[in-house]
Amino acid sequence: MLSLLISWLIVTGAILLAAYVIPGVRVRSVGSAAVAAAILGIVNLILKPIALFFAFPFIVITLGLFIFVVNALLFWLAAAVAPGLDVKNFWSALLGALIVSIVSYITNAAF
Repeated sequence: MLSLLISWLIVTGAILLAAYVIPGVRVRSVGSAAVAAAILGIVNLILKPIALFFAFPFIVITLGLFIFVVNALLFWLAAAVAPGLDVKNFWSALLGALIVSIVSYITNAAF
């Protein structure tokens, strides 16, 4: 349970970092980032395996690079659902998803 809370806080911080670094990603408050992190976690838990299953041929053809597109689309979807998280366009979603993924990977590996 503690690891889930730590992971959620890490993703919340990563979303705040993405909003600070990328001009096309905006977060209204820390609470909005926390809600967005929870929604992103649920979206990744439920929809990501389905999306990866249907995108598998494209993932194979692009040697795995299409996974970045899937992550961006899921980040964009989470932003559309989450109140207080605004993503301007696909490229902002791609960079935001990349920052959230990198920060989450590094900090989760540290713990």
